[in-house]
Amino acid sequence: MKRGYSLFSFTENADLSRKFALVSQAGYDGVEPVMSEAGYLNQGTTEKEILAIRQLALDNNLEIPSVGVWSLWENNLVSEHEAIRRKALDIVKKQIEIAALLGADTILVVPGYVGCDFASKPERIRYDVAYDRCVHALQLLAPEAEKAGVHIGIENVWNRFLLSPLEMRQLVRDVDSSHVGVYFDVGNIIYVGYPEDWIRILGQYIKKIHLSDYRREQAGLDAFVDLFAGDVDFPEVAKALAEIGYDDYLTLEMLPNYKQFPEASVWSNKYAVDRIAEMVVSEAEKM
Repeated sequence: MKRGYSLFSFTENADLSRKFALVSQAGYDGVEPVMSEAGYLNQGTTEKEILAIRQLALDNNLEIPSVGVWSLWENNLVSEHEAIRRKALDIVKKQIEIAALLGADTILVVPGYVGCDFASKPERIRYDVAYDRCVHALQLLAPEAEKAGVHIGIENVWNRFLLSPLEMRQLVRDVDSSHVGVYFDVGNIIYVGYPEDWIRILGQYIKKIHLSDYRREQAGLDAFVDLFAGDVDFPEVAKALAEIGYDDYLTLEMLPNYKQFPEASVWSNKYAVDRIAEMVVSEAEKM
């Protein structure tokens, strides 16, 4: 089982040379870059520039298993405005193109929101309307992903939407594409449920895993803490991952990251990432 580090942990203008080197030195297998409006990966990034990032990863003995995206918060995939929905589709299409060029097999996609505390001008979308628009958008994007050999992984995020693992599973089934699944973040779900339940219910629909931890007695984004410091039951998560046969990347996401010297998280949580991977392998061996 491989270990990754997500650049969601840093700003959209992060120095990739420095960050890739740190991630490699800490002993991770892969790194997850993130597309944004104007950062190191964006709508205008050329093929030459994308391939240079791929080479930079190779030079640091790193794989790029997945590509994230910031800009779907400001461009809601299920917006009331058709122009915004079209822009969101174009963002994901570019993300697919970037992933294929980088050799990544998965992109992380925010599946739209019903309400949002992160966008500068948040909309309020009726829940059932958001669901139908999300299914439609993913059905439009699925052929693009299949053609590129890339999976779309919709993430469980704080979007007041897809709040049940049964609902998430049904949405994937309604889209009905082998190239659309789930990018599951174990810490993101603590405020509404238990990650081990989601893992067992979503099963083979899970394409990638983000590792994060969250402390229930705190609130908001500040309740995200170092791995093993919060309320994620990682031994149970490991059992669930082993039960569904998951054998792909476990990627650490520190968001928000440390206020001072955020690079320290690359090193400080590496033991926990390794320990979780070992638990998954150990549980699988028992079966």
